[in-house]
Amino acid sequence: MPRLNEIMTSEVFVTPPSARLADVAASMLRGRFGSAVVMEGSMLLGILTERDVLRAAAASADLTSAKVSEWMTEDPVTATPDMDTDDATETMMSQGFRHLPVVDGRAIVGIVSLRDLMRTRVRRAPS
Repeated sequence: MPRLNEIMTSEVFVTPPSARLADVAASMLRGRFGSAVVMEGSMLLGILTERDVLRAAAASADLTSAKVSEWMTEDPVTATPDMDTDDATETMMSQGFRHLPVVDGRAIVGIVSLRDLMRTRVRRAPS
């Protein structure tokens, strides 16, 4: 059974909670990131995903002045690098999200997406 440290993306896009939503969304688009981990120093505060940006736009929020802190998911569920991919998939599916920060102690070491997990599952599938 693969572990998250084998499939996670170690390049994590990080933003402060005070950043403007439009700026972060533009950076996510340029970098092809589906989420941004929201941190204050070394403290994980939340996660902002494409869905959160869409939710803000649908609510007619002014994305040029709205702050990440207003739309992020606070205190996100996290995983450890040694969590197996089946457990991570179950966590994400049962709670309805597509991005899972991976932490080692209090340090962010990566992020795993539902796409990463499905790709791993497809590779493992018997032919």
